Amino acid sequence: MAVMANENKNPKRIALVSGANQGVGLQVSKELVANGITVLLGSRSFERGEAAAKEIGAGAIPLQLDVTDSGSIAAAAAYIHKEFGRLDLLVNNAAISNTRKGDLSLEEYGKISRASNAPLDEVRAVWETNVFGVLAVYQAMLPLLRESTDARIVNVSSGVGSLALNAAIDGPYHKSFGPVYPASKTALNAMTLAMMVELEGTGIKVNLVSPGFARTNLNGYAGTQSVEDGSREVVRVALLGADGPSGTFTRWENATIPW
Repeated sequence: MAVMANENKNPKRIALVSGANQGVGLQVSKELVANGITVLLGSRSFERGEAAAKEIGAGAIPLQLDVTDSGSIAAAAAYIHKEFGRLDLLVNNAAISNTRKGDLSLEEYGKISRASNAPLDEVRAVWETNVFGVLAVYQAMLPLLRESTDARIVNVSSGVGSLALNAAIDGPYHKSFGPVYPASKTALNAMTLAMMVELEGTGIKVNLVSPGFARTNLNGYAGTQSVEDGSREVVRVALLGADGPSGTFTRWENATIPW
C-alpha cells in the first residue's frame, strides 16, 4: 500500500542517473528533465550534485551516490524507496578512464597502459567503478525497478569495448585496445548481457549505448564530439516507451554496435 501511495504522489517517471554532475551524465539529466521526467542526480559529491541540480532547475534532485561504496548505494536505494516507492529508469553512466594519465596525451598514456605494463592497481580501480559499480547499483535498484510498470535500464558503454570491432586488425580501436578502460567496457558489456538474460520476460528493458567520443573529463576533453551530440543516443534510448526494444547495443542514430 505504501508503494501505491508513493506512485499516486509521483505520477511522473522517476529516473536515476549516476555520474550526473558533469559531462554526458549532466547533459542526459538536463534532457530527461526537459522531457518531464523527475531525475535523481547521482554524484559522489553531494555538493556537486546540488550545484548541477540548481543548474537544471525543477525536476532535478541531487542524490549522493558513490558506485564504489556499498553504504552509499544502499542509502540511495533507501531514499528512493522512501520518497518514490519505485524507479522507472536507471542510467548507469558513472565511469572513470584512468587514475594516472595526468597531462599525458592519449597516445602517450596508451603506451604505458598495455597488457604488459598496465599497473594492476589502476586496472582494479577503473574496473571497480566501470564494472563492479554498475553491477552493485543494478542489484540495489532492481527491487525498485520491479515496482515500475515501465522500467528500463540504460548502461552507458563504448564502442571501444566491442570485442568484434577490436578483434579486427583494421578495426577503429584495434591499436588502442588495452586492459584498463577499453577492457572495462568489454566487461561492462558482459555484465549488461547477464542483466538482459536475467530480466528476459519480466518487462524490464535493458539497453547498452555508446555516447561516442564526446569532449568530457573522461578523456581529458580530447573528444571530437560535443556533449550534446554524445548524449543523443543515451537520451533517445532512455525515452523509449514500454513498446521499445530491449537487448540492443547502439550509437547515434540507432546504429547497431557489434558485441
